[in-house]
Amino acid sequence: MRNQEPRASSSCAACKFLKRRCTPNCIFAPYFRSDEPKKFARVHKVFGASNVSKILIEVPEEQREDTVNSLAYEAEARLTDPVYGCIGAIALLQRKMVELQVDLAIARARLARYAANSPPILNDHGSMIPTLAEFPACGGLVDSFSQSSSDTMNDFSQFPFIS
Repeated sequence: MRNQEPRASSSCAACKFLKRRCTPNCIFAPYFRSDEPKKFARVHKVFGASNVSKILIEVPEEQREDTVNSLAYEAEARLTDPVYGCIGAIALLQRKMVELQVDLAIARARLARYAANSPPILNDHGSMIPTLAEFPACGGLVDSFSQSSSDTMNDFSQFPFIS
């Protein structure tokens, strides 16, 4: 349980919201503190107190706090976006991830093209400065783009949303 110490208030947020007496073995008390009344109100509005208590009883005690946090997140998302809920947020993040993967592929292709076309650079002492491929962390980056730059820049078949 999250809170083993005695509660400062006589009732947890759930019992206050439901206008009932909070017992010492209240299933809601460790997860809906009295100073977070809106948290339970949102969860109750979306899931209902009975369903939440059934869920908490079925979940092992060490996973209950994560369960309540998930329920609170889903309730907040459902109230913000009643149609899609948290799935809308997940879809938005997945779209953003694909956009960033495209940006990364373009940056890697440009880096590979630059590394392949750049002449050796000499430092102030007349010795050659190591190329990007000579660094262990970057060698795989350059080697992974052995296609010509025009093929790499124009081949977006793996990204169906780019036309």
